Amino acid sequence: MAEGRVRSGGQGARMRDVAKAAGVSLMTVSRALREPQRLSEETRKTVLDAVKKIGYVPNSIAANLASNRSSVVGQIVPSIQNSLYAETLKGSADVLRTAGMHLMLADSGYSMQEEEALIGAFLAQRVCGLILHNTDHTPRALEMIERAGVPVIETGDIPRSPIDMVASYSNAEAAKAMTLHLAARGYKRIGFVSLDTKINRRARERLRGHLAALKSLGLPKDASLLSEVGPGLTSGAHAMVDMMSRAPDVDAIFFAGDVLAIGALFEAQRRGWKVPGRIAIAGFDDLDILQHTVPRLTCLRLPRLEIGRRSAEALLDRVRGTGDAVRLDLGFEVIQREST
Repeated sequence: MAEGRVRSGGQGARMRDVAKAAGVSLMTVSRALREPQRLSEETRKTVLDAVKKIGYVPNSIAANLASNRSSVVGQIVPSIQNSLYAETLKGSADVLRTAGMHLMLADSGYSMQEEEALIGAFLAQRVCGLILHNTDHTPRALEMIERAGVPVIETGDIPRSPIDMVASYSNAEAAKAMTLHLAARGYKRIGFVSLDTKINRRARERLRGHLAALKSLGLPKDASLLSEVGPGLTSGAHAMVDMMSRAPDVDAIFFAGDVLAIGALFEAQRRGWKVPGRIAIAGFDDLDILQHTVPRLTCLRLPRLEIGRRSAEALLDRVRGTGDAVRLDLGFEVIQREST
């Protein structure tokens, strides 16, 4: 390459080419990319303009190897197809973006084994922290996290023994509150429908909360008023019809998931059953559509956006060495609407 010319084209461009184009030292370029707060606005802009002009791509892998830490946080959710996780992801991404950091997202497919593999992959990339929706993990996953020593925050529940930090709400307390709310509305025979409690800790905790509410009301556990189903609208519809055939005197059903509740509402309308005249229906997550159904569905409102924000903030504090381990119970709210 002739003297005085500057390379262009992404991977072909080097930091020294940026320095030459900007008329600054290599150290100044490095600081502009990794410690911009140490430079004046004018110098930083000059360097970044040069980076953009020649198409220089910083070698983050080499930087990670040198510092043993990246500017990336890994976040694992059970399903990226489930819109429930969108607000939490947005909250995390917004906070990290403002701090000049990045979010790497992965989908575990509701599998603890897949979560284990993803944790291993993230740690191999030297992420500076992990945000995990699950609160149950394989022994191997826990071993890898302990060895890596990175901060971790769990967001799907308030476990008794968290790995490190927690920012969430109590599934058990939320379910208990909804069952007590339905009882206070005058419903006597309250059914409960959830996903499979054997493989889903959140469903298990919601069932525990429901049963705790019945106990506090002096009501017995009745197997005909309990059902576990697969996900989806159809599952909610079938669960309601099945429960009403087994327990004809059921007057309210609490669905531990909004999609199940919506499926039940649609089926009730198809059959001409009045809601809440014949059967009251309550959900759990306050999806936007719940405010547009007829009738609008009673549900639990959960602080998913705030969970994302606070979890990212807690990780940032730990990465910067300015924070301690946190255990944040961000609560929930019962939203009373026409369906009950």
